[in-house]
Amino acid sequence: MDNNCLFCRIVAGEIPATVVHETDTTLAFRDIDPKAPVHVLVIPKEHHADVVTLAQNDPAGSADLLAACAVVAETEGLLMEGFRLLFNTGAYAGQEVFHVHAHVLGGEPLGPMLAPR
Repeated sequence: MDNNCLFCRIVAGEIPATVVHETDTTLAFRDIDPKAPVHVLVIPKEHHADVVTLAQNDPAGSADLLAACAVVAETEGLLMEGFRLLFNTGAYAGQEVFHVHAHVLGGEPLGPMLAPR
């Protein structure tokens, strides 16, 4: 655990969150500033700064994280119409909390990811 990490503190129960799914290795909770009708963050309970670090250091944890994302998408009713699964990695990508997390977004048409250049 990184005591300075917001998500580690959520895992430890120090900061409240609206949990929608939990396993031994993952935690899924609603985003406090949702960008879609459904916006759930899915994190590994163990601290890894980003998805690349997780994949390199804990391949099984990567699989657990993706499996948890699939469960969240299903339980949130997103499978029929579709959903977006997003990992921001690094400051240029907009990563704000440096504890790997997947955004599960859906519930309405989300439009294009990036504006044309």
